[in-house]
Amino acid sequence: MIKNDLVNRVMSGVGVPRTTAVLAVETVIDVMRQSLVRGDRIELRGFGVFLVKNRKRGIGRNPKRPQEEVEIPPGLTIRFKPGKELRDMVVESPPELPTAAD
Repeated sequence: MIKNDLVNRVMSGVGVPRTTAVLAVETVIDVMRQSLVRGDRIELRGFGVFLVKNRKRGIGRNPKRPQEEVEIPPGLTIRFKPGKELRDMVVESPPELPTAAD
């Protein structure tokens, strides 16, 4: 699903014009983006939690040259923890994922 799909679902679900749906979706995304930049936690009950976490310094490898070690600097990363309700929904009716043969 892409942003345009969300806009279409808002249009049909709420029955608003496209311009209003685009504004609503972009506003929600922008507010979430600003909150994460400030380091705030976003909790959407029944869906999940977005949070900013510290990432430790580490050592990685270049897949093309696995013998070479690459230092990964410490920094911040965004994590998503699904809520129990969402986890249960996915477990009850798992989506059909494409296989390697597809």
